[in-house]
Parts: sequence; structure tokens; C-alpha cells
Amino acid sequence: MGLSWQQGPLAAGAVGRFLVPDPLPDRMLFAEPLRRRMRVRFGEEWIADSEDVVLLHEPGRYPVAYFPLGDVAPGVLEPLDTVTRHRDLGPTSWFAVRVGERHTQRAAWQHTGLPGYAGELAERVAFAWRAMDAFYEEDERIVGHAADAYHRNDIRRTSRHLVVREGDRVVADTTAPLVLYESGFAPRWYVPRADVDESALTPVDGRTFCPYKGLADYYDVGGARRAAWSYPEAWPEVGRVRGLVSFEPDKVTVLLDGAVLAPPPGQRVTPHGIDRGLTVDEVA
Repeated sequence: MGLSWQQGPLAAGAVGRFLVPDPLPDRMLFAEPLRRRMRVRFGEEWIADSEDVVLLHEPGRYPVAYFPLGDVAPGVLEPLDTVTRHRDLGPTSWFAVRVGERHTQRAAWQHTGLPGYAGELAERVAFAWRAMDAFYEEDERIVGHAADAYHRNDIRRTSRHLVVREGDRVVADTTAPLVLYESGFAPRWYVPRADVDESALTPVDGRTFCPYKGLADYYDVGGARRAAWSYPEAWPEVGRVRGLVSFEPDKVTVLLDGAVLAPPPGQRVTPHGIDRGLTVDEVA
């Protein structure tokens, strides 16, 4: 979720609401200092290196990092004739990025006619995530998009009784599931492999990537397409669900203590923003 994405507080489909007497604007942007050293890699060179990055949270998009122009390597940015208009921040000038013989068009942008209330972004430039070779916080690569401090994954063990059925067939039956609470999403229930009928799972092609959990494998469950998934190499932050299996409650029947689970509205993940598009091969 994060602050502005999915069902976050500043998103259009926020799951909660601000307890204020007057309606809030339909769109609210939030800018804050990142307080982390961030670097950008392109053409075998570090082209930006800053401890003064501002993170912009915009409804329906992942957060975007804005670097002071003074922290960008000289000669890297080549102004283009392209000028677009941001609905909230005004005219936006675009740049090509060049290092030696390597260059890419429309790889960075700057808001050049900011309204007075958005001064935090003045004299700053953002780099298109997909166009760069890599982004780093200190010496660790950050993939997918700029890290959102408001996005959390909390995992809890429980003794509740979870049963998964596909038609009349029991696919999983456990009293030792793990529940993963991810910001903006309904709880996801993960079942130990020992409590899953593995013969009911048919591996399918098409892995997906989560910037917070890693690469997911998918399974058909009987006639239900891609109804289960697993993170065989889940990242350390969510290592407790590594190898466990979770099931889509809108594709198979999932019962928790006898009650059928149904996915709440607003749970579909839709790619948005210029910083989307990292391929599975790049992640691996």
C-alpha cells in the first residue's frame, strides 16, 4: 500500500478516512525528506549521489525520488524539447541521460513552474526508474521503485483452523498457518507444505515480482487457474513465509475457523507510474 498507493491514506480508494469536519481534496500530494543516501547507476557510472533526496507520494503511484540538481554528475542531463504538464505541479521539462556513448531519451524530468506550495521540489530532478541501470540506498540495490517507509509486512503465527477446498477436494488443512498482514491488503494466509496436498497443485509459467517479498511462483489448483502461489526464495524481511503456499479466496474456497473468506474490494494490484516495469529476469 504505502502512503498513496492501493488503499493508502492518500489514495483514491483509501480504506480509512481522516476524521475532519470538511471533505479533503480529491488529490493530495505529500513530499518528505528521504533521510537515506540514494544513488543512481547508469552506463557503469554513478550519475547521482545524494543524502538530500525528497520523496514524492502521489495518489495512484509508487513514491518517486527527487535529487538536487547539484548532486547529479555534470553533463549527464541533456535537455529535450519535450515539455508536458503535471496536473498538480505544472510544466515538466524532460531530459535525455548520457554517459559516454550510452544514452536514453526521456529518462529524467524536472518540474519547472511549480506552484508556491510545492517548493520542496524546486531545482530537483527525478530519474525514470525503468530507464536507469539501478538505484541504491548506500550499497544495497533497491528494485521495483523507491522504498516506501509506510509499507509494512507483518507476519504472525496462529493456531486457527484453515481449510482450502477446490470443489469437494480438500487441498489444505492446517492449524498452524502464518498470516501475513501487508499494508493496504487483506490478510494473506500461508500454509506449511506438510499440510498441503501437493498433488492438487500444478505449477504454471509466469512468475511475478513484489518489491517487498521477492519472486512468486504460481499453481493451478484443479480447474482454478493460478489459484495459489508461493515465494520459494522470499526476501529475508518476510523469510518466515518462504516456501509456504497461499490461496486466492476468490478462486478456491478458503475457510477460516469454518467461515468462508471473501476478498474485500480494492485488492487488485494494477501497475501505475513511470517507475513500473521491472522484468522478472532483472530481479532474478
